[in-house]
Amino acid sequence: MRYIPTSPAERISMLREIGCERIEDLFDQVPEKLRMDHPIGIGHPISEPELIEFFNRLASKNGTNNQFFLGAGAYSHFIPVVIDSLISRSEFLTAYTPYQPELSQGTLQYVFEFQTMVAQLTGMEVANASLYDGSTAVAEAVLMADRVTKRNKYLIAETVHPQYREVVTAYTRNLGVTVDYIQVGPTGAIDPEALAVDDRTAAVVVQSPNFFGCIEDLKSIADAAHRAGALLIVAVAEPLSLGVLKPPGHCGADIVVGEGQALGIPLSFGGPYLGLFATLEKYLRQMPGRLVGETSDHHGNRGYVLTLSTREQHIRREKATSNICTNQGLFALMATIYLATMGRRGLQEVARQNLQKSHYAAKKIAGLRGYQLRYSAQFFNEFVVKTPIPAAELVDRLIEKDIVAGLPLEDYYPDMRDSLLICVTETAKKEAIDKFAAELGRIV
Repeated sequence: MRYIPTSPAERISMLREIGCERIEDLFDQVPEKLRMDHPIGIGHPISEPELIEFFNRLASKNGTNNQFFLGAGAYSHFIPVVIDSLISRSEFLTAYTPYQPELSQGTLQYVFEFQTMVAQLTGMEVANASLYDGSTAVAEAVLMADRVTKRNKYLIAETVHPQYREVVTAYTRNLGVTVDYIQVGPTGAIDPEALAVDDRTAAVVVQSPNFFGCIEDLKSIADAAHRAGALLIVAVAEPLSLGVLKPPGHCGADIVVGEGQALGIPLSFGGPYLGLFATLEKYLRQMPGRLVGETSDHHGNRGYVLTLSTREQHIRREKATSNICTNQGLFALMATIYLATMGRRGLQEVARQNLQKSHYAAKKIAGLRGYQLRYSAQFFNEFVVKTPIPAAELVDRLIEKDIVAGLPLEDYYPDMRDSLLICVTETAKKEAIDKFAAELGRIV
């Protein structure tokens, strides 16, 4: 009865009530030549235990038992079970686009807390209610810098996630914007002294840790940008790195954007994810998306409202800061619960585990014959290894050992056919790292 809500007798009664004798009578208006005259081919009915067993077998094909050393903007992290329990509470239920948002005080309160935590995490003064993902957040930051500086040239590091750069290109293709790319230095990070920032430059866009996992010298880059009157936009694809690294806002960043997937959100085959966006208070009115503020009612009780919101984007679109009128509410809630559950010390501990395990793996792999670290810059939980055979071939061979070895960089950087981007998070056990290194050693 769990899957069949009506009994045969009830179905007969319902049919008779509408003047039918059989289920087939409901389809009399469909021409006979268009009706299926054979079984659909999904098999016979099965019991609930059999059904659960079937789906478990099906799910096993997803490779959930594999050891993952793949990052590149989507990270395998531990997710506290409390998140799944709390996100379904009634206090957080709201309409997809609440035109009377103040009725959803629970939703507005957690978004306010989300904004506060993102601002603290990034070292910035204000944050919005979230954007769609890291790539759109970067693109929106570029458009915001245009509005703030009234300039139309951008310097974007080649070490910014390639997919983020593609979205920026799509956003700016027809806006008369000039984009110059900053080449990666020999260490894997960009050279602040080589930045060609001039009086036409609206912003310098960098990622730290960058796509190769290397940590950028944000303070020196910020100084170079600010000397020319440009802004510094910092993308953070791995926000857990801020558990050990100095926040970009404390290094001179004007806008900090990023991907929030690492904050308690499942990998979900690549999305949907959560865009982070924070800036300085003086740029508040140029910030895209929604913002929740704290106020009080006429009785003096604390309350939350959607302030500086996107109503103009519904009514006066030519004055809008963005065409993004909503936010990733559910994922913002998950990130809020994650940050509140972990706390300052929890984030620091997770970050330290990422740092220690990745450096252990890097040292282990670099000691193998035929392998070496490609870059010398400091890194958090990702690093690039030069491989003795094409990296794509190496990944294919290790899949047979139930190991997802990392990301071959050739697809994004054609001259890096022998380079593999490896990620090690707190979910990787020492035994798994040792096995990974041993399998790499057997290949040569």
